Amino acid sequence: MRQSIMDGPGQIRFLEVPVVPPAPDEVQIRVRQIGICGSDIHVWHGQHPFTPFPVVQGHEFMGVVAAVGSAVANPPAIGAKVTALPQIVCGSCNPCKKGRFNICENLKVRGFQAEGCGRDYYNVPADRLVPLPETFSADQGAFVEPVSVAVHACSRAGDLNGRNVVVLGAGTIGNLIAQVAKARGAGSVLITDVAPHRLDVARQCGVDHTVDVRHTSLADAARKAFGPGGFDLAFEAAGAEASLGSAVAAIEKGGTILIVGVYGKPPVVDMAVVGEHEVVLAGSMMYWKEDWVEAVRLLDGLIDIRPLVSRHFDFAAWSDAYRYIDTNGADIMKVMVDVG
Repeated sequence: MRQSIMDGPGQIRFLEVPVVPPAPDEVQIRVRQIGICGSDIHVWHGQHPFTPFPVVQGHEFMGVVAAVGSAVANPPAIGAKVTALPQIVCGSCNPCKKGRFNICENLKVRGFQAEGCGRDYYNVPADRLVPLPETFSADQGAFVEPVSVAVHACSRAGDLNGRNVVVLGAGTIGNLIAQVAKARGAGSVLITDVAPHRLDVARQCGVDHTVDVRHTSLADAARKAFGPGGFDLAFEAAGAEASLGSAVAAIEKGGTILIVGVYGKPPVVDMAVVGEHEVVLAGSMMYWKEDWVEAVRLLDGLIDIRPLVSRHFDFAAWSDAYRYIDTNGADIMKVMVDVG
């Protein structure tokens, strides 16, 4: 079978390697499609602090069951559409003992600290498997992972019914958070960015209000969108100090800001305002399996990912996909790699 391997920044090659049968507790997946995420791009540039080279990339994917290990209970049907969680956890640290496997002290993620799905056949533990509806497209299947990030972040925020919500950053994850918030009953959602294309995609996806913060401040945009009610919940998905600062300054006293974006350097935050206004700053890390199950449900008619898919590349042209992303920057959203 074919297997990709990234030897170093900007260096992807393809090997022919044997197909390894699944272990007794594993399921073998014939990989069909892989999505490229922002963290993958950091690896491509050699800027991911926790990914050593060489690495087999790929963690957003869908495929079909090709073989099943002998000890798998309730085995899936051969040919069934599936995806799988990429986390490898220890099960013995304090977070794991509390059921919070997403923040395992010894967490490894396939595609970063362990081999990912960048190959024709991919073996995963059966308990990581997530079944997909037979009606799902390859795009929908590959979007389960990023939608799960959005589902987990929204779950961290509690009941969204009727609440005014701000999402800072209209990239793929920010867009999906806005859509999940709407699907969970948010009263009105405002999304911000500095890229007109991303804001246009947000409008295509039904987000209530969009603002280019190069021209309008968050505080002014929130007053226009929400009126005197303001907002008490924000998701920071841009990973930018200025974005976080604007949320701290504009949010209602006692409000909550969920940090979803990845910061290149530690941001400076006005902690005097955070303290005096009792603003809650909380993190959101990856997802649980139930988030994946919910993501599948939402993708089956409630989340529109069609405007987010910018382009497809063949498996052998994975390097071209990265170069396309580098060249087009904020004018694209999600790029897919078609494996087979």
